[in-house]
Amino acid sequence: MDRQFEIIGKETVYDGFFVMEKFQLKHTLFAGGWSGEISRELFRRNNCVAVILYDPDADKVVLIEQFRVGAAANTGRAWLVEIVAGAIDAGETPEQVAVRESKEEAGCDILELKLISRFYTTPGGSSEMISLFYGRVDSGQIGGIHGLQHEDEDIFVYTVTFDEVYRMLDENKIESGIPIIAIQWLALNREKLRLLR
Repeated sequence: MDRQFEIIGKETVYDGFFVMEKFQLKHTLFAGGWSGEISRELFRRNNCVAVILYDPDADKVVLIEQFRVGAAANTGRAWLVEIVAGAIDAGETPEQVAVRESKEEAGCDILELKLISRFYTTPGGSSEMISLFYGRVDSGQIGGIHGLQHEDEDIFVYTVTFDEVYRMLDENKIESGIPIIAIQWLALNREKLRLLR
């Protein structure tokens, strides 16, 4: 089957911290032919990077907590347990962002960086693609409050053992999708990472 789509029109309906666009489009159908004209809104933002920071020697994971307006609007539990993440600015590579955000958000120097996967977070309505990395760190001096004041960041940083982070995952104490994916990857690869240290 020849998969095609055609954008008939596009307008920006909001341009602020994020951008919202409205598309008029059509696409080919699995059964053949073309769809009718469809209207879709797209939440557009820069692609982002996330890093699961892990110390294989101490078997510890670096976690962060910060206020999230999406969680506040949905459940009232506004502070989420997450991993380091940030947007890719013009001229930056995902690897550069991983190193920069690890330093800004958690005070961590990455000793080794490995790409895990690239994936869309919510492709039904957002353009955001995540580059997820594993970053090996020395967790000995990690902790405290970090973030950039001019970006209104207030980030609490701490470490937990792998067993504890997996228990948190199992008890639904981690509600953000990116760290869930990262911790599950770590569960599958942890023994290999500990052997390679």
